[in-house]
Amino acid sequence: MIASLFIFVTIVTLSIPVAIIFIPWTLITGNPTMLYNLSQSIVRTAFRVGRIRIEVTGADQLPANTACIFMANHVSNLDPPALLPNIPGRAAAFLKRSLMKIPVLGYGFKLGDFIPVDRDGRVESAKESVHAAQHVLEKGLHIMTFVEGTRSRDGRMLPFKKGPFYLAMQTGAPCVPVSIHGSETLMAKGSLRIKPGTVHITFHSPIDPHKFSTRADLMAAVRAAVASGLPEWMRT
Repeated sequence: MIASLFIFVTIVTLSIPVAIIFIPWTLITGNPTMLYNLSQSIVRTAFRVGRIRIEVTGADQLPANTACIFMANHVSNLDPPALLPNIPGRAAAFLKRSLMKIPVLGYGFKLGDFIPVDRDGRVESAKESVHAAQHVLEKGLHIMTFVEGTRSRDGRMLPFKKGPFYLAMQTGAPCVPVSIHGSETLMAKGSLRIKPGTVHITFHSPIDPHKFSTRADLMAAVRAAVASGLPEWMRT
């Protein structure tokens, strides 16, 4: 639990002055880039304090000046803070709507163009989220999404959700498959305990949605790419 405590204290200690100064600054300037960059720096610092190392491969093949949809597997609550600071440029993400209601943090998510998602299963809710995501891409921001929709309890890949692939087919934004492993041993699903260790992140070559005639074919290509960067036992 020592790593968990160090990470929590670091984030709280650094976030308070940043929020006090840069949330008003963002409202005045209308530009959240400084707030975004400082938030990512806080996360990197907290990981270092907690002795969590991020090992990244494949970042050199990411397209420059092109808004992409980063599609990753999901095995731990550490995945979002591990992945987001390593996406070049500024990125938004799909979030449960309830997280947008957290004081201060939720407001920061809103300023950063994060996209609220309702998990009520309604088609209207899904369309609303996809429409909001289209606007984010049009602004030149990347989108980070965990395509299984939830964390895997045992590390093995789950079925992919359809929403991100509707978005990709409609917008034509390149899909960047991302493989994450190692975090499942550092923070298991349902636990608040964090252990020191290494998270492995692999960025794969972007996939052009225009080259696929159906959403299912695109989904299969992304799934194969994500699986290729995972240990064998996680691929099923």
